[in-house]
Amino acid sequence: MSFSIVEHFSELKDFRIERKKLHALPDILVLSVCAVISGAEGWEDIAEFGRNKLEWLRRFVPLENGVPSHDCISYVISRLDPKRFSECFIRWSEGVREKTQGEVIAIDGKTARGSQNRKHGKNPLHMVSAWATANRLVLGQEATEEKSNEITAIPKLLELLELHGCIVTIDAMGCQCEIAEQIVDQGADYVLGLKGNQSSLHEAVEDYFTTAQAAGFKHVKHSYLEEIDKGHGRLETRRYWITEDLRTLPQTERWKGLRSIGMVERECEEGEKKSIEKRYFINSIAADAKLFAHAVREHWGIENCLHWRMDVVFKEDASRIRKGNAPAIMTTIRHICSNLFQKEPSDLSIKRKRLKAAWDDNFRRNVLFS
Repeated sequence: MSFSIVEHFSELKDFRIERKKLHALPDILVLSVCAVISGAEGWEDIAEFGRNKLEWLRRFVPLENGVPSHDCISYVISRLDPKRFSECFIRWSEGVREKTQGEVIAIDGKTARGSQNRKHGKNPLHMVSAWATANRLVLGQEATEEKSNEITAIPKLLELLELHGCIVTIDAMGCQCEIAEQIVDQGADYVLGLKGNQSSLHEAVEDYFTTAQAAGFKHVKHSYLEEIDKGHGRLETRRYWITEDLRTLPQTERWKGLRSIGMVERECEEGEKKSIEKRYFINSIAADAKLFAHAVREHWGIENCLHWRMDVVFKEDASRIRKGNAPAIMTTIRHICSNLFQKEPSDLSIKRKRLKAAWDDNFRRNVLFS
């Protein structure tokens, strides 16, 4: 299978006793990946795909005892170890990724709303993902049961990733001294959003830029960039300021590698409506507005691209897979499929690639081996 998926997941422990293994774990995993690539969204879909494509699937895995039932697939997937599964995925993703110096790695969380099980008092799955913006690939993920747990999930995810030479971007939830230190220790830079969770620092940065902007940034050494987007009756202007002047900030020594602070002002005009939004950042990068703007812009890509794919293409929010560890495992399988589609070289959208994979055996094979 493409980039040795079977090999990378061979270390995954099969919890079943030998006499119960009618269907091998690699067979079930390959079946599930191929089915999800082809549009499957639940256990019945996966089993039905297998029954219809059995001979085609046997080109890659034996399936000596035929296609497992949907109950068998559910039973096996829901009891796999999500942490070990994620570690296998990360090793596979590193083989797919083409590393580039200064690449932006965006870290962000997404809640799979359909995974909530009110009957059993189970919160929806919240998955923190790492997105390589240059390659548009998922590098890894860490599951939590609540958004508030991102603070503990982010360090676990970061320590599994190869970050050397990259710029890691995280929103305000991950703006923590320990996370900044970990990123620097792993050989990367950071651009971290600021909000009320770092109230004194946020207030100091906001006051700095408010004062500097009121004075037209006179006597303030800084770098500036302006971008204008116009279309569909809407005008958006984005302004970026970044400076290495940290004299007014409290306790800068707590933030390892801290080198600059930045502000983004986003002004939108649509008809008679006009809005201005300001966001603030702390960074370990130099005061280079072009680089700062690139990092901030690329971070938005995880929301506009990855999360959009999961919801619109793979219908993650509509999924009613809730049993055991299955929500986390299936999210990772969707990430595998997303990466495979991204590596397939045709100009089709991901949505159309998934449709074509359902129809065309040769195209599905190209996706797997691209």
